[in-house]
Amino acid sequence: MQTFTIRELRERSGDLSREAEEGRLALVTRHGQPLFVSVPFTDELLEAGVHTALAVNLFKCGEITSARAAKLARMSLPQFLAHLSAQGIPVVDHEPAELEQELAAFDAAR
Repeated sequence: MQTFTIRELRERSGDLSREAEEGRLALVTRHGQPLFVSVPFTDELLEAGVHTALAVNLFKCGEITSARAAKLARMSLPQFLAHLSAQGIPVVDHEPAELEQELAAFDAAR
């Protein structure tokens, strides 16, 4: 997620527009504090609703966990994970080495 200061918007409004055109959220700050989030107007937004679309986007860019995103989307965690899966969005993002360590630890505990 790209971050812009309120002052930068004068010179970088084109960058903010490009972020929206590419379907990415952008954060605008004032004095280092979040002021608002720019949410692209997409088909997903219309179909899923603002809460769900925002939750999906924030989860996809790694800003919030799946549990927080589910709350924002007003869904249970299993419902939200199913929603992500239906859209082809991975619900787990482990590095291969990290996954191997987790599986080895699981096997060792058995």
